[in-house]
Amino acid sequence: MSPAADAPCPFCAIVAGEVPAHVVLSDEVAVAFLDARPVFKGHVLVVPSRHAETLTDLPGEEVGPFFQRVQAISRAVEQGLGAAGTFVAMNNRVSQSVPHLHAHVVPRNRKDGLRGFFWPRVKYDGDAEAASYAAKIRQALA
Repeated sequence: MSPAADAPCPFCAIVAGEVPAHVVLSDEVAVAFLDARPVFKGHVLVVPSRHAETLTDLPGEEVGPFFQRVQAISRAVEQGLGAAGTFVAMNNRVSQSVPHLHAHVVPRNRKDGLRGFFWPRVKYDGDAEAASYAAKIRQALA
């Protein structure tokens, strides 16, 4: 499902399995995968399985189940990565790099350097390192 016929949604392509991603959760409600440009390693995006551009576009009856997945991912990021906490955020249109609702779940530790809304980005050392972070989070979901 894409928002427009001439502009396919990259997150819908990940949900459909057409584009590879380091998926940590996938069900009928949501798909969660590592952000390709993480603020910190282990940064996960949680998207509804059905296309919705913003939070206000997500049907009311789907909001609770979606945020249950965000909550589970937040817990798994803390447990799986040994993070002291998480930063959970979403943008609606402004600063929304992909027009598909997504919640950022970013692992946090004291004095990690994150200040306000300036999000420095890091890179994984390669696909194997990204896969190891995804596996740790997936294992903590079990």
